[in-house]
Amino acid sequence: MKRVEIYTDGSCKCNPGPGGWCAILVYGKHEKLISGGEAQTTNNRMELTAIIEALKALKEPCEVVLTSDSKYALDALQNGWASSWRANNWKKADKSKALNPDLWEMLLDEVEKHEISYVWVKGHAGHPYNERCDKEAQARADAMSENE
Repeated sequence: MKRVEIYTDGSCKCNPGPGGWCAILVYGKHEKLISGGEAQTTNNRMELTAIIEALKALKEPCEVVLTSDSKYALDALQNGWASSWRANNWKKADKSKALNPDLWEMLLDEVEKHEISYVWVKGHAGHPYNERCDKEAQARADAMSENE
């Protein structure tokens, strides 16, 4: 099984507002940067989208080391919260509605295809790949706000 490192970040102006996302996939000496944006979104939606798009870019099941500064995404995946939300018809333990069920559904489907370990990094703390992802995600969010 191929080992791929994935670094992701999402950004949003005015949350909600114009947003951008970025992922960098690293396999051996090869790097691939992918990014995108939406005109009206939230930071959490962009964080989830970055992970979804990165996993969708993999052409076969892989051993993935996923590094993100999003506690929202990583905690929900690592602790099984997102799977529980799905099993409970997108209701959280306190019976409130889980946010972003459309993205969580896609993300859980992608996660099931791979062996994933999760690494949280503090945002804006000098991690080279996190900084690159942040810069690109912000640029995509800026581009979305210019298109409004």
